[in-house]
Amino acid sequence: MDFYVRYFEDQVRQESDNPTIGLIICTKKSKTIVKYSLLSESNQVFASKYKLYLPTIKELQEEITRERQVIEQEKGLKD
Repeated sequence: MDFYVRYFEDQVRQESDNPTIGLIICTKKSKTIVKYSLLSESNQVFASKYKLYLPTIKELQEEITRERQVIEQEKGLKD
């Protein structure tokens, strides 16, 4: 993933854009995997939700699990 983050940073990102961040989220019914990549020069991350720290992989996995449960409950109500 670092390769793609560096490529995007060097070839695609505009000067007015924030630094590039790579994020991979994969989920199955029994397992969630979250990985992220920042360039070593990046010391700030900008997102639509502001937090004072970058969430840990475990926190991201827990958030995905919560969201999946909500979606599955809503889907169950529609069936």
